[in-house]
Amino acid sequence: MSDKVKVAWSGLHKGEEPPLVGSYGSGMIFFTGCPLHCAYCQNRQISGSDGMDIGYEVSDEELSALMLSLEQMKASSINLVTGTHFIPSIRRAIVMARSKGLSLPIVWNSSGYESVDALSEIDDLIDIYLLDCKSLSRKVSSIFCGSSRYADVIIPVMDYIKERHPKTDLDAMKGTILRHLVFPGTVSATRNFLRYFASHYKDSFFLSLMVQFVPPKMDVSFPEMNDEEYDGLVELLEELDIDNGFMQERGDDILWIPDFTKDVPFPENFAVANPYFLSLKGR
Repeated sequence: MSDKVKVAWSGLHKGEEPPLVGSYGSGMIFFTGCPLHCAYCQNRQISGSDGMDIGYEVSDEELSALMLSLEQMKASSINLVTGTHFIPSIRRAIVMARSKGLSLPIVWNSSGYESVDALSEIDDLIDIYLLDCKSLSRKVSSIFCGSSRYADVIIPVMDYIKERHPKTDLDAMKGTILRHLVFPGTVSATRNFLRYFASHYKDSFFLSLMVQFVPPKMDVSFPEMNDEEYDGLVELLEELDIDNGFMQERGDDILWIPDFTKDVPFPENFAVANPYFLSLKGR
């Protein structure tokens, strides 16, 4: 990406973790581009994995105005999705929006594939980290995350965030929600992750354990998690005394793969486009 901020979509979204959604939805700003090109990224239209060029360049002032317009829509938070490569501009936009009355908590929603130095440039403005820990296995990372290095990068990032935000209070919208998706055929790697989480982060982070892997291209098929594997993870959570978070249920028939060529990329009744973003899109 260049130094020009590119936004792929903005609006309210109800598909995030419950504390972030509120009554109307989390105020999303999806940035175009990503430092990590996962083979099965659900946002591959805008991450760069598909080679598509979706998104609209915005100035720092316009990005600030996007945030303020989301608050006018009664968003519960400002949810910045994959903004790592635009940190300097995002920082300026947040400061500008705060000076104009923005009062919502700021959510940093990322893959975790970023440097501690980069995060240190914006950490003081972040209220909630919605952070992926995709895997701690180099083998799994190389298959599903586009790089075996992911497993090496994520631990220093989690340690830095834990040091800066040692406790999570979702009622006050402060702290960290750590997401982990069980990739097909990698339940043993997830079990290792849960043990590591229990020994290092369970007193600091909330866990969001997701079990519904959906490939973005429907001609690719993977075996679904069976009852024994799912029940085994539930039992391990109890054994490790991990009770601070959420676990996704199986059987959700909603297709969560977004289509960013549409004004509303997400399933009906789950999202509302930001009118100010649509005005930028149509200029």
